Amino acid sequence: MVHDLSPFLWRISGEFGIRWYGLSYLMGFIFAFFFFSWISKKQNQGLNPEMISDLVTYGAIGTLAGGRLGYCVFYAPDLFLKFKSQFPFWGVLAVNEGGMASHGGMIGLVLGISIFAYRHHLNRMYIIDLAALASPMGIFFGRIANFINGELVGRPSPENYALGVKFPQDMMNWVTYEPEKLSELADVVPLMPGYTKDQWLEWMTRFKFDGSVRDLVENAILKIIEQIQNGNQALKLALAPHLTARYPSQLYAALGEGLFIFIVLLVVWYKPRKTGVVGSTFVVLYAIVRIITESYRMPDAHLGYQWLNLTRGQWLSIVMLILGIAFIIYFSRRDAQKIPGWNRGQNVKLGRNR
Repeated sequence: MVHDLSPFLWRISGEFGIRWYGLSYLMGFIFAFFFFSWISKKQNQGLNPEMISDLVTYGAIGTLAGGRLGYCVFYAPDLFLKFKSQFPFWGVLAVNEGGMASHGGMIGLVLGISIFAYRHHLNRMYIIDLAALASPMGIFFGRIANFINGELVGRPSPENYALGVKFPQDMMNWVTYEPEKLSELADVVPLMPGYTKDQWLEWMTRFKFDGSVRDLVENAILKIIEQIQNGNQALKLALAPHLTARYPSQLYAALGEGLFIFIVLLVVWYKPRKTGVVGSTFVVLYAIVRIITESYRMPDAHLGYQWLNLTRGQWLSIVMLILGIAFIIYFSRRDAQKIPGWNRGQNVKLGRNR
């Protein structure tokens, strides 16, 4: 299967339009609002609709800011030193070029909702537990959008693997990391108007030392991808033999990091739990599942595999796992009031910031 999904739900003009990735964040925040509204009635902890709206807003700001800063810190620190004359001028702010880190988003989420809890005089750990329960569904929507975008692709799968997917977006990595593969496109590029085989082969002779040719090659590849997304079957069939079949790791992550963890946390919180236990359980579960799903995902091309052949995401998750286990031990043993389970409303109210 050759991936041919467009990142746009509705392309208005050029690169401007409604993107699935932006919608995934919106869906996550909408889900959080209705979920908080439902569970707050079950638990009777004094969250009114206005406060829930504020909670989602603080969480959204924290997630977006933390996700971007986390990517810059953990995966691309060079962005802090990148400046250009066009908007948004600073590499850190160039979110249109991609780059969000889920680990950073979680840190930002905790900071954002902690500020919310302080300003509304609410129990901070209870609010963190609430966010931890809703977060997996936000991750679910985000990973689905990653698949639609053809990003964060999986590692090579067996050619006959039933769920294997070939991503045309792989060609963009060829430009930087595997330029020798570009010659394979000599019989593909001429299927687009304005390109010939001889022209492409001539570009290949100048590619390594002529920056203007590199730009022409990148533009041609982007056109191939766009043409396939627009339904050009001839291009799709011609390109397929040159692409690598990959595991749909984004979908594995959506089901594991998203849906699976959400269901488990619902079960955990069916009965009353001490404040902090649900949030800590999320940390442990996410770390374990992320380590597993990363085994099917290609590491970032500019980072590659690291110590013990693990990825940056796996090492971050190992640290997260250690912290999560420590959190569970601490919060389960401390003398704290229990949070009512969602199976029935209770009139026990929590104190502030326990």
